[in-house]
Amino acid sequence: MDALAVAITTRKVNWILDADVQNFFGSVNQDWLVQFLEHRIGDKRIIRLIRKWLKAGILEDGVVTVDDRGTGQGSVISPLLANAYLHYTFDLWAERWRRQEAHGDMIIVRYADDLVVGFEHEDDARRFLDAMRERFEAFALTLHPDKTRLIEFGRRAAANRKGRGLGKPETFMFLGFTHICGKSRRGNFLLERKTRRDRLRRKLQDIKEELRRRMHQPIRAQGAWLRQVVTGHLAYYGVPTNGRALSAFRYCVTDLWRRTLRRRSQRGGFTWDRMTRLADEWLPQPRILHPWPQQRFAVTYPR
Repeated sequence: MDALAVAITTRKVNWILDADVQNFFGSVNQDWLVQFLEHRIGDKRIIRLIRKWLKAGILEDGVVTVDDRGTGQGSVISPLLANAYLHYTFDLWAERWRRQEAHGDMIIVRYADDLVVGFEHEDDARRFLDAMRERFEAFALTLHPDKTRLIEFGRRAAANRKGRGLGKPETFMFLGFTHICGKSRRGNFLLERKTRRDRLRRKLQDIKEELRRRMHQPIRAQGAWLRQVVTGHLAYYGVPTNGRALSAFRYCVTDLWRRTLRRRSQRGGFTWDRMTRLADEWLPQPRILHPWPQQRFAVTYPR
């Protein structure tokens, strides 16, 4: 994610292709996958073992389903196989396209099946998108028609859109964060990263359900569990420009805890003053734990 932030900030990126592979883990062509693996693995016993993994099937509601496509999402080896598949179907091809076909600057960032490609020129972006569709179809993959978008995004996006009478630049999602074209206090371009709202709502809903299950546990036990949850959330989402979302998450967790404790007794008694003391005792304060991307990801991109 830092690689993407540094690339957008330092390179000539004016357009972002936010690509989503439809049902990727269930669409992988197993024959192509084995051929790709044979490029790197000379031991036939390993290849046979991987074939057995692919044919093992998926157990759901007591029924085993075996498919001749896909890598079995959720299995231990599935992320490794998925990366190998996309390395040959996308990474190598996209790098070659960047060197031979692109007229302007271009960046490529992939994490598993999440793809973000940045372009200097809109024409490059549209030609790449058409070529990528053909490339994926050749290997049994399909871009999601609703989730794959080409948007104007980057240092000059806001000014360019304002000059054409358009609104603010659109945002895009990557690895749990919403990426926004913002401004620093000095008025310079600043890439803002905020916790995705849907991920935040889903996390709070999970906490709410788990608190109901733990309703009659001692407050000490509840607090210890919530401390682990909040600490883990801060460890991932504690990036610069995301402070407000971190504070909102801690506030909502405190409120859910208060409501759970009030349900244990008709007397109530858990006022906000008392909950504030409990939260200060058990929940870590929201703070930025990660450095700015330019500090952690110091790299010179190839031209």
